[in-house]
Amino acid sequence: MKALVLAAGRGTRLRPWTDQIPKPLLKVGGQSLIVHQIQALAAAGFQDLVVNLSYRGDQIRSVLGDGRNWGVRIRYSDEGPEPLETAGGIRRALPWLGPAPFLVVNADLMTDFPYATLSNLEPDEAAQIVLVPNPGHHPEGDFTLTRGRAGTGDGPRLTFAGIGCYRAALFESMAADRPLPLAPWLRHWALEGVLGGRFYDGLWRDMGTPEAWRDAGFPLSGTSMAGWSDPSPSE
Repeated sequence: MKALVLAAGRGTRLRPWTDQIPKPLLKVGGQSLIVHQIQALAAAGFQDLVVNLSYRGDQIRSVLGDGRNWGVRIRYSDEGPEPLETAGGIRRALPWLGPAPFLVVNADLMTDFPYATLSNLEPDEAAQIVLVPNPGHHPEGDFTLTRGRAGTGDGPRLTFAGIGCYRAALFESMAADRPLPLAPWLRHWALEGVLGGRFYDGLWRDMGTPEAWRDAGFPLSGTSMAGWSDPSPSE
């Protein structure tokens, strides 16, 4: 199975750290966020990766190269100066991802989720997403979870983790080269009953906002926790 690492965002909520470098190159524990993801995917057996690029994408390409340093093959889906949002970015990357189901992960996560376990879809699933307990900066959550299906009805909600497995056919009919958010499509598939869900309560940190850093226990200007250091520009 191939994997797409989403790395095209501007990262405005993490300014000024992202004024000169893209968010995926901010460092945690001396290692760029996106390198943590590449290493985790490689360890899980994913060898054919696609990374989408936009804001300062040349810096990401320079750090990752062709992926051989981590035993993977990396190809790039360049979206130009304006990112296409999540669904648009996936649609743009389809020529590199191919027709089979593929994994999509956000570049700005810190997690020990076992990616190798998210490599199969049930016959009646269009996609399967990972749901986690609601972090402090997103207390309302996104979806319910009932018998392995993500839903939008009444009941306790969980937060979409930015990790999912998708069928390529979901995106083939979408308009190409247009910004398209993923959230409305996830809700649509949930309403149709074809959005699988998996609960994960292990390590998971969305590092995309200052609030997320504070909720994780190590604010941007504070001390480190559990061996992790504050983000700093890539050398």
